[in-house]
Amino acid sequence: MSDVAMKTTEAGESWIVRIGRLAAPFLGLLVVIGVFTAIEPEAFLSVRNGQTIAIQTVVVGIGAIGMCFVIIAGGIDLSIGSVIALAGVVAAMMLDAGQGPTVAILAAAATGIACGVVNGGLITGLRIPPFIVTLGMLGIARGLAKLLADNQRIAPPPDSIGWLEGFVDKTPDATWLLVAPAVWAFLGVAILAGLVLRKTPFGVHVVAIGSSEPTARLCGVRVTRTKIMVYALCGLAAGLAGAVLLGRLGVGDPTTAVGLELQIIAAVVIGGASLSGGEGGILGTMIGAFMLSSLDAGCNLAGIDNSIQDIIIGGIIVAAVTIDGIRHRGT
Repeated sequence: MSDVAMKTTEAGESWIVRIGRLAAPFLGLLVVIGVFTAIEPEAFLSVRNGQTIAIQTVVVGIGAIGMCFVIIAGGIDLSIGSVIALAGVVAAMMLDAGQGPTVAILAAAATGIACGVVNGGLITGLRIPPFIVTLGMLGIARGLAKLLADNQRIAPPPDSIGWLEGFVDKTPDATWLLVAPAVWAFLGVAILAGLVLRKTPFGVHVVAIGSSEPTARLCGVRVTRTKIMVYALCGLAAGLAGAVLLGRLGVGDPTTAVGLELQIIAAVVIGGASLSGGEGGILGTMIGAFMLSSLDAGCNLAGIDNSIQDIIIGGIIVAAVTIDGIRHRGT
């Protein structure tokens, strides 16, 4: 890739544009917090609710970080919810077989990466649209999870899963942590992902492919390899999210995370990423994930039915995509 093209792509968008793109999700988050503070001031602003929101953000947030790379590259991954369930089942099987938490987490991560590589390989090798490939993987991963678990939940021995449960405990034993260790790990992953996206050649290439794949090819970007890496990264995020979900549930459930892909995609879109590719960021994605968790916690405290929450999330997605479309038509 030429130096001029690299610098142009790396700059991508000015700080003013980035701040403007982050303003909408941040204002949306403030609105959600303000509304539920007015409805349930004591409960919503309590320390315990804050800890609950923080740990609820982790699973969606980790998945959204991987999805952010995919969407910026101009793709989509509808299989991430099923891959999270499959990774959780594999990790539970490892623990149930007497393996330690480290082996279980590595197995979950490897499972996610394998699914991501298959997605990326089919998309680039056979030139099949990402929507079709990942929709197929959605069914395959869910079916594999049910097959491996024999359509049952896998409950590892309590002593084997204790470390994972402590990792995601919203009220940690070390009170100075304030929130679960998983939350701090998630923030570390988010910072690392942000640096990769903005400060490395790989991140520059991801943005370049999403902005214009033909131009990226002409500039020397290895599009096929980069796309496979992007989907593998999304798979890795799904695998780690599956391990975290296992710690929260205490069992490997093949039927869990149904529809979670919509929340993950919503977090990225709400955070300012464009479904047409080339735009997006980790900070906005984190704001989007935190906004959805705050909405979920607020609705539960206020006794609002889940169906209403789904309607609200759907409306927010439509609004975010509409704003993005209007902004692009105006440029």
